[in-house]
Amino acid sequence: MTLNQNPHLRASKTAVLLLNLGTPAAPTAKAVRSYLKEFLSDPRVVEIPRFIWWFILNGIILPIRSSASAKKYASIWLPQLGSPLMHYSRLQAKELGEKFANEGHTVLVDLAMRYGKPSAQEVLESLKAQGMERLLLLPLYPQYSATTTASSFDEVFRVLSTWRDQPELRLVKHYHDNPAYIAALRDQVLSHWDQDGRPDFAKGDRFVMSFHGLPKRNLMQGDPYHCECLKTGRLLGESLGLEPGQYIVTFQSRFGKAEWLKPYTALTIENLAKDGCQRVDIFCPGFPADCLETLEEIAMEARESFLEHGGKDYRYIPCLNNNPKWIEALRDIAYQHLLGWSLGAESEAELAKRNERATLAEKSKS
Repeated sequence: MTLNQNPHLRASKTAVLLLNLGTPAAPTAKAVRSYLKEFLSDPRVVEIPRFIWWFILNGIILPIRSSASAKKYASIWLPQLGSPLMHYSRLQAKELGEKFANEGHTVLVDLAMRYGKPSAQEVLESLKAQGMERLLLLPLYPQYSATTTASSFDEVFRVLSTWRDQPELRLVKHYHDNPAYIAALRDQVLSHWDQDGRPDFAKGDRFVMSFHGLPKRNLMQGDPYHCECLKTGRLLGESLGLEPGQYIVTFQSRFGKAEWLKPYTALTIENLAKDGCQRVDIFCPGFPADCLETLEEIAMEARESFLEHGGKDYRYIPCLNNNPKWIEALRDIAYQHLLGWSLGAESEAELAKRNERATLAEKSKS
């Protein structure tokens, strides 16, 4: 057996796997239906008895929502680049890997989606083939929720449960109050204000921070997501020098008739306009990459509502995307959880020595 053929004699490497939710492969009804079916079939996402939910999902939601959602995806699809979420998530993985390399480290960095492609299965198999022996899971969900973070971890655990030789494993549960993350958010907002002007809070302008919503039931059953969103909002507001009342934390994307986390973003935007607020600046701190929920729901739908109800100036601040401060924050967060692990790889000479020792050991047994 040659050195390259021996599975026990390959360079062991550390890997950082970024985890995000996912996106349809194309802005078509067929692709969206496939994506929604996988997403909404996850019991972490919809906690309704399976036999009841199956009929609701397949008989009502998928037939009705697939075409409507496809039109929304088409409105935000990037020419030649495709899904914004996929484009920016891949950029984040690429630039994080480059940052490690520029700092002299050999760290594998890749991206997996919880639903759709690239799947955790295929990415983990690829990392394994490259010599991964140590794995850090870094979700692109700053605020922990069972519906996102835990579900992504579940899928990785499911894949690893089939492996004979599993890697060492570490998890980043959340980083909603991490100073580097808050600094990146602050930089994104201030860059926008430096370019377009700061809101005049004395005249009633407001800064809205919109997070993805969850059913209130999740909060009551112990999900910490709501509290972590509020803390992120408070820390960002303080870092921007804002007073309570100048900024508002809201929750978007409500679905169904059940009560969700409040205040609702859509209703807040409408009421601000009705109450005479002339300018709203809105930002989505919980979304590291722009996606359907930010570009269509917030940048388009909410703008239309604000202007229709009397508002004059609506300004959407893009997500972190590939802001250099955000890539630095990802690096800092990863480093905190990589302590004690090797960030290099064995050289061919070191592997050859290992192979030689192994060969001698085998001969001594015979």
